[in-house]
Amino acid sequence: MSNVFYRSAKPYPVAVRAEGVFLWDDEGRRYLDGSSGALVANVGHGRAEVARAMAEQAGRLAFAHGSQFSSDVLEEYAGRLARFLGLPSHRLWAVSGGSEANESAIKLARQYHVERGEPGRYKVVTRVPSYHGASLGALAASGMGARRELYTPLMRQEAWPKLARPDPSLSGEADAERLRAVLEAAGPETVAAFLCEPVVGASDAALAPNPGYHARVAEICREYGVLFIADEIMCGMGRCGAPLAVWPGNSGHREDPTPDLVVLGKGLAAGYAPLAGVMASAEVYGAVMDGSGAFKHGFTYAGHPVSVAAGGAVLDILEREGLVAAARVRGAQLLTGLRDLQTRHPQVLEARGHGLLLGLVLGDPATGEAYPAPGVAERVARAAKSLGLLTYPGSGALDGVRGDHLLLGPPLSISEAEVAQLLELLDRALGDH
Repeated sequence: MSNVFYRSAKPYPVAVRAEGVFLWDDEGRRYLDGSSGALVANVGHGRAEVARAMAEQAGRLAFAHGSQFSSDVLEEYAGRLARFLGLPSHRLWAVSGGSEANESAIKLARQYHVERGEPGRYKVVTRVPSYHGASLGALAASGMGARRELYTPLMRQEAWPKLARPDPSLSGEADAERLRAVLEAAGPETVAAFLCEPVVGASDAALAPNPGYHARVAEICREYGVLFIADEIMCGMGRCGAPLAVWPGNSGHREDPTPDLVVLGKGLAAGYAPLAGVMASAEVYGAVMDGSGAFKHGFTYAGHPVSVAAGGAVLDILEREGLVAAARVRGAQLLTGLRDLQTRHPQVLEARGHGLLLGLVLGDPATGEAYPAPGVAERVARAAKSLGLLTYPGSGALDGVRGDHLLLGPPLSISEAEVAQLLELLDRALGDH
């Protein structure tokens, strides 16, 4: 009998090793990691230099509590990360995972307004659908019905007003203007922040608004005195072909104004260690430190030296191997292939993507709409896994129940031949369903 508390009752193969874009189980089966786990393994598996950096850091300094010490590795990494992201004045609040990072951003937005003499601001506007994490605050912020439903009695619903999903039929500017009505309805003097994923991940695979959306959102937020929080946990760190997905066209050109808070995770340490964080603007940091002098929040493992060392080694690989640019090239190849699959598999209603964050929208070819009940994405994912391809299925994008989709996000280090192999396996899986 196993003493492991599994995530579900399904059987789990035992992973024993991984290298590049592949994993192997204890029966010798090989899997092409078409989703980087949960879009985590951005630089690929089995990078010995990351393991060495972690071991060397553990030998020097494995732990120092953030209420008592900083560390050389954290100081150096925060500066490098700020430069890589094009946020030279932002400061890093480092934690262990995306849920912790979004919890931190939400609390920081609340404290920012209190320190500035506006204690009535506590609401956080988010979108439907969206996913910001599994902890209660991050889950309350999420617009993903199936994951929230069981826990709604534990949440104060009126604190989390919801904006509709991006509408591709609208210009980015017109789409963003819908935020204004939500703020007015909520009472703008009660709103602390607007939190969104620049490119949506788990809840609505690779959905993004049209260009101009984020620039207008930031202007509206500034007009109403609301902080703009960009959740780049999944779409950031080069995955969409730019250091941050919020910049227009994902080309690396910075929008003005910059988000007040940028939330990062997953690709920060690329699965080698638990690492996430919030990049906070100088204005937000200054308000807190000039006010009470401390962020009233913390986690035991925040800024853990070994995790931060992993992050530094991953950043070395991203920069040395040009993986941000590679995400654009290989992403274009993969998207072209997915659109070819769309022409041959009528249940694929749409193929879309930004860099190496891509998605297939699945539905009824007879109506061009979502199936009435979910399940096709999970079946395609099971078929793909049986063929040796790992994907990330989801459902509920439209109303919490309907709306099947398949998210794809292989490591940014994937080769041209491996993209072709991924497409061949996915073609076979779709052919079975």
